[in-house]
Amino acid sequence: MKALVYTGPNSLVFRDEPDPVPEVDEVLVRVEAVGICGSDMHAYHGFDARRPPPLILGHEAAGRIATGPRAGERVTINPLVVDPACPYAIEGRWHLSPTRQIISMPPRPGAFAELVRIPQRNLTPIPDAMPIAHAALAEPVAVSWHAVRAGMQRLHQPLAACRVVVLGGGAIGLAAGLVARLFGARDLVIGETNPNRRATVEAEGIGVYRPGEDEPEDNSGDLVIDAVGADATRAAACRIARPGGVIIHVGLLPGQGGLNVRKLTLQEITFAGVYCYTPTDFAQAVEALAMGRLGNLGWIEQRSLNEGDHAFADIDSGRVNSAKIVLRT
Repeated sequence: MKALVYTGPNSLVFRDEPDPVPEVDEVLVRVEAVGICGSDMHAYHGFDARRPPPLILGHEAAGRIATGPRAGERVTINPLVVDPACPYAIEGRWHLSPTRQIISMPPRPGAFAELVRIPQRNLTPIPDAMPIAHAALAEPVAVSWHAVRAGMQRLHQPLAACRVVVLGGGAIGLAAGLVARLFGARDLVIGETNPNRRATVEAEGIGVYRPGEDEPEDNSGDLVIDAVGADATRAAACRIARPGGVIIHVGLLPGQGGLNVRKLTLQEITFAGVYCYTPTDFAQAVEALAMGRLGNLGWIEQRSLNEGDHAFADIDSGRVNSAKIVLRT
């Protein structure tokens, strides 16, 4: 098969790789669309020890089952592979299981390839009419779905009555804004430094501001979602959150600074980290995408997998207007 292989820092090679061999209860999926995630970029820069080269990256994928009795079925892939007998899995919180593996990390090659192996239980059927590139958004949208739902569970009032501030206008931040709006948020704004991404957010009908200019007032946010996870955004989240408010931390950039622990304590602000999604979050995200409940998804750009190295370079240089690039095989 052909695959886009991470061979070292800032290096990707499109080349022949051995076809994966499915194990018990696994099938092969012929990948038709796969998104580039921020974690892929992090690995590409050589900053992720969990993803050593050479490795096939990519975990936001959709395509058709290629082997087994369900061959030919259109599906999107939940990339979190978990022992279903694990207590966390039995609780429905697969994403917290110590048995958790994810495609694009050893021992599971990722989906920047023509074929990927995955357990059948990780496959969600999609309607024939659903564009395959939209199906590849299921994973990042599920992350945002989980983040917004976690925030709503911790609020003391309906989301429609809340001031919601999202930090970061990339795929996770924009999707969090779209999900929050779907769940009833009326007072909603996204902060984004990149002018191209700000234009993309505006095109979706969501308010947007440039950090450092027209900032939300201090102590004005009921729910603040940090979709970046940098020192600066953690500091901004602490500044914006009102007494008794909620900060949901979903971004994973390096660093641990920025938290105003004194304010969090004295003003009883809830700070919660969230990671990935539950199977229910994933299924609900797929349904919302399939039904068009998150808009026309004009914030994605499609390119060919064999040009993936150029896509990574363009993202790196800030030349990409879209919130998400989806690679097509």
